[in-house]
Amino acid sequence: MIVLRLFLQTALWLAVMALVLFLAAGNPAWGAAWGFLVEAGALGLAVGLWLAWRDPGLLARRLSLLGQGGQPPWDRRFLIGAGLGFLAWLALMGLDVERWRLSLVPPFLQGVGVLAIGFSVWLGWRAFAVNSFAAPQVRMQPGQSVAATGPYAIVRHPLYAGAIAFFIGAPLMLGSWLGLAAAPFLIGAMAARALGEERLLRAELPGYDDYAAKVRYRFVPRLW
Repeated sequence: MIVLRLFLQTALWLAVMALVLFLAAGNPAWGAAWGFLVEAGALGLAVGLWLAWRDPGLLARRLSLLGQGGQPPWDRRFLIGAGLGFLAWLALMGLDVERWRLSLVPPFLQGVGVLAIGFSVWLGWRAFAVNSFAAPQVRMQPGQSVAATGPYAIVRHPLYAGAIAFFIGAPLMLGSWLGLAAAPFLIGAMAARALGEERLLRAELPGYDDYAAKVRYRFVPRLW
């Protein structure tokens, strides 16, 4: 059952993130980390349950990160590397905030981080609402067509745009300047993947060239 799978995978991912954060921090009472996990888990489950009702096929694809037919080998390697890099990023923030105590982020900026994470999830939800082909893998899917409405009318990769908000919001919420300083490396890796994805779409998805000519920006309007 897809809902049970959603709960199990969400619980497993939260447990892994909690383990990394609290082992690195050496403090299981780190309040900001608990708040981060609660927000990420609650919002992620809310969107997942909405997908289970609205588009269970897309939810099933999003729960299957690896092993999808037609996925280029470079993208499989990217997803594995991205997962490990994300966990290393969390560990860096735990070390920074609780062990090394190098950062002191003002509470109002931590609040901004909470809002940024919420915005990232909202943007993902809006993308899912108009694009049933928003799988986590770079690959062509049967019957795939160009998504050009909703957030796709503003930027070509709204899920990546949401990820940028998350990469900024998470270190602010957790209170880590080092985590924020590392965010551009994560964003740069994501940008490289987007370029590879666009090469595939231009070659294999009819109408994508016309769409890209109309929607000029990939992640952030008037920037890139």
